[in-house]
Amino acid sequence: MSAPVSLSPSRRAWLRFRANRRGLVSLWVFLALFVASLGAELLSNDRPIVVSYEGSLYWPLARTYPETAFGGDFRTPADYLDPFIRQRITSGGNWALYPPNNYSFDTINYFAPSPDPAPPSSANLLGTDDRGRDVLARLLYGFRLSVLFALGLTAVGTAIGILAGAVQGYFGGRTDLALQRLIEVWGSIPELYLLLILASIFEPSIWILLAILSAFGWMGLSDYVRAEFLRNRGLEYVTAARALGLPDRTIIRRHVLPNSLTPVIAFLPFRMSAAIVALTSLDFLGLGVPPSTPSLGELLSQGKANLDAWWISLPTFAVLVGTLMLLIFIGEALRDALDTRKG
Repeated sequence: MSAPVSLSPSRRAWLRFRANRRGLVSLWVFLALFVASLGAELLSNDRPIVVSYEGSLYWPLARTYPETAFGGDFRTPADYLDPFIRQRITSGGNWALYPPNNYSFDTINYFAPSPDPAPPSSANLLGTDDRGRDVLARLLYGFRLSVLFALGLTAVGTAIGILAGAVQGYFGGRTDLALQRLIEVWGSIPELYLLLILASIFEPSIWILLAILSAFGWMGLSDYVRAEFLRNRGLEYVTAARALGLPDRTIIRRHVLPNSLTPVIAFLPFRMSAAIVALTSLDFLGLGVPPSTPSLGELLSQGKANLDAWWISLPTFAVLVGTLMLLIFIGEALRDALDTRKG
C-alpha cells in the first residue's frame, strides 16, 4: 500500500482557494477584465488599427499620419471619424480595421447627430458625457487607471508596511517603542488637508496622489506584520537560527518573514478595493487626476451634475460596485485559503 502524498502548504492553500467557487470565479473574471483593459487601445480608439490605402499599409495606432496621406487637402493629423477620410480609406479596394468601439477616452465626435450629453445609440453604445466624449471608452480607460493605481498604491504601501512592521516586531524594546511613537505622530497628520494644500500649489497629478496616499497607507498593515513578528521571534526555529550564528537580516528574510506573510497576503485585495475607493472619491471631489484623465470619479461627478443623463452615472456605478465586489470575494476566498485550521 503506497503512502499518502504529502502536499506543500502552498498547494494546500491553492486547493482551499479553488474549493471556494465564488472566489475562484471572481479571480478569473477580474483578471479577464484587467487584461482586456490593458489592451484598451485595441478595443476602443478613434484610430484604425491598420489601414490599407492604395497598396500601402498604414499603422495609425503607432504613427500619426497627415490628412494628405489619404487624399485630403490639409497636413493636419487625419481625423478618422471624418466621413470624407473614412470614405477614402474604405472604398476602391482600400480597407481599414477599426477597434470594436470607434472612440478613445478623449475623442469628441463633431459629427454626432444629437446634442451632448447624448443618450445611448448605435454610434455611442453608452452615450456621451457633457463634453461629447464616449462613456464606454472613458469607462474602459478609467477602469484600467483605477486598477493600475490600486496595484501601485498596494505595492508601495505593502513594501513600507512590511519593512516597518518587521523592524518593530523583530527587534522590539526601545526600537519598537520609538517607531510606535513616530507612527502615532505621522498618523496624526491630516491627510485630506495635505491633499488640499498640495492641490492648491501643484496641478492635479496621479503621481502626487500616489505619493501622498503611499506615505499614509502603510501604517495599518505594519501593525499586522509587527504582531506576526512579535509572535514568531520567540519560536524555536528563530532561537535555533540565532544559536547557529545567522545574522538578523538573514533570519528576518529567510525564516521569520515567510511565516508572517499570511495576514499580508489576505489583506491585499481589501487594500486594492480601498485604493480604488480613495481614487474615485478624490476624483469626485476634484482632488485627484487632471480633468482630462479618464476616471470613475470624474464620471460620477458628471452624473451628479447631469441627473437626467442616467447613462453617465448608472454604468459607472455598476463598474465600481462590480469591481469592489470581485475584489471582496477574492479577498474572502484568499483569507479562507490561508486559514490552516480548515485542513
